[in-house]
Amino acid sequence: MALLKIQEPETGLENSQSEEIVIGIDLGTTNSLVAIIEDGKARFFCDENGAELHHSVVAFDKEGNVETVGNKSHKKNIVSSIKRLMGKSFKDVKDADLDFKIEESTEKKSLKIIIGNKKFSPEEISAEILKYLKNLAENSLKSEIKKAVITVPAYFDEAAKNATKLAASLAGLEVLRLVNEPTAAALAYGLDNNSEGIYCIYDLGGGTFDVSILKMQKGVFKVLGVAGDNTLGGDDFDDLIAKKFTCGNRTLARKIKEELSASTSFTTTQRSSLGQRSEDLMSSDDNLKRSSDSASPRMTSELEAKITRTDFEDLIKDKIHKTVKLTENLIDDLNLETEEIKGVVLVGGSTRIPLIRKKLSEIFGEEKILTNLDPDRVVAIGAAWQAYNLSGHARDSNNLLLDVAPLSLGIEMMGGLIDKVIYRNNTIPTSVTKEFTTYADGQNAMKLHIVQGERELAEDCRSLARFEIKNIPAMKAGFARVSVTFKVDADGLLSVSAEEKITGEKQEIIIKPTYGLDENEVQRLLLESLENAKTDIEKRLLAKAVLDAQLDISILEKDLKDFVDLISEKEKQEIQNQISNLKTLLSKKAERTSIKKSIEELEKISESFILRKVNSIMMKNLSGEKI
Repeated sequence: MALLKIQEPETGLENSQSEEIVIGIDLGTTNSLVAIIEDGKARFFCDENGAELHHSVVAFDKEGNVETVGNKSHKKNIVSSIKRLMGKSFKDVKDADLDFKIEESTEKKSLKIIIGNKKFSPEEISAEILKYLKNLAENSLKSEIKKAVITVPAYFDEAAKNATKLAASLAGLEVLRLVNEPTAAALAYGLDNNSEGIYCIYDLGGGTFDVSILKMQKGVFKVLGVAGDNTLGGDDFDDLIAKKFTCGNRTLARKIKEELSASTSFTTTQRSSLGQRSEDLMSSDDNLKRSSDSASPRMTSELEAKITRTDFEDLIKDKIHKTVKLTENLIDDLNLETEEIKGVVLVGGSTRIPLIRKKLSEIFGEEKILTNLDPDRVVAIGAAWQAYNLSGHARDSNNLLLDVAPLSLGIEMMGGLIDKVIYRNNTIPTSVTKEFTTYADGQNAMKLHIVQGERELAEDCRSLARFEIKNIPAMKAGFARVSVTFKVDADGLLSVSAEEKITGEKQEIIIKPTYGLDENEVQRLLLESLENAKTDIEKRLLAKAVLDAQLDISILEKDLKDFVDLISEKEKQEIQNQISNLKTLLSKKAERTSIKKSIEELEKISESFILRKVNSIMMKNLSGEKI
């Protein structure tokens, strides 16, 4: 007979397992999900309301302390769409329309987000979302989670990928693999449908657009090519609606977008004082009607607007056309015909917009547009499968995931030209070696500037790193030989090594962004997290005790009114006195032990009354029933 493992309740994260759990995370611009594979299916971890989709939003109090994560109902001190700032410099986003203030770091080209009296890097904000997702999984599984597979846009560059791994590190997670979102979607679709052939993955999320072409064959998922735009997504549609119809109200704009994806029109009416602008809705269109009620003591204005799907499609058609053009260009680059594409997998909530499906149907045919997997969840399902494969659980799995480099990687030559070493859409992991030589007679050192991009000049591409190899023997120009090797790992992250052939002089660098948090800052943040761990746990336990106390008080106060006939005056007075004592402790913000002790005393003196109440309710419910 097998022995059962018995664990005391509320022992936290002490459940040992023979194989470590690895979670799959879809870290989205608008929403995020966390999942594992159980019994061959994805299991998503929900919040206290049962929601599987968690808003990628961090809310702060006025001092700049984190208040909540995943709750977009707050109106002030909210940071959303942080994914769009990952790996970006201040210069990259200084003209962006953001809901929060940013400034340039004095030390580097990085940016800081200003909330109250504090400043945060994008990585720190993203880490809060990852911590939240990690905690959801831990609380559900009653097991500590240390490792994850995290999805990223296919067109994330080195800086953005490094920033994502850094955020995970700050959240206490080791990233086993960064998987491109379209690749994860293809993995989920292929495993779910046992599909083979060439597929197009059209991924339009809240902040980014990616398109990938993959070949699926007997458990091998090979990415043939990717394209995309990291600055195009559903958020941009919201902005267009907000500017034209809602005076900047993005919440209402998003609602309009979602409604018009399901129906052909959206009508709303707002009332406000005459002479004032409506906070929620204004429009310069002819379909806006205004009327006033002169009989009312207070003059009011009624604003009614009807926005049609045609209005919406006219606003976004140029951006949709851009995504379609990127898709067509990728197919051309790969020397494929649309007839060779077996199906188009739709990923991201924005793909519910009818105009997108219409345009894709015109290219591929309506029958090829695949919608049998939820576009909001398909990426997370793929991440969960990849996590499952890497965790050691799927020992019999033969699935092989072959991704590609989204952008070319090269070295700046004299005159600012780029010599590309690894070309865009090369399968990764990969390693490529090239030889370079000196430009001038007697040159004894060589500076290497590593860049990423498709342009011909270094100034038009993203700078990744600079380093120098020294002690080159003094020779005539062109005689020295320096071998440079570019290595890209499975996450798409780059390392570069250089070796002078005659002397054997070597130099190697792991490519990291030229801005963002440096190692000292990371160590500081991790150290702060450890130093404050005990205080943070105590704060959490205190908050739980306060909530328990408030709940007990509200239930008992109601019961004392509803079940007067079940309690003596003396007993009632004892309970009320203890409730009063507990309220006093709460108002004075007493220590947790005092509150907990008072709760226990209240439960003790009210136990008999509660039992009588339960018996009374049961008798009423069972009256006239046969048992």
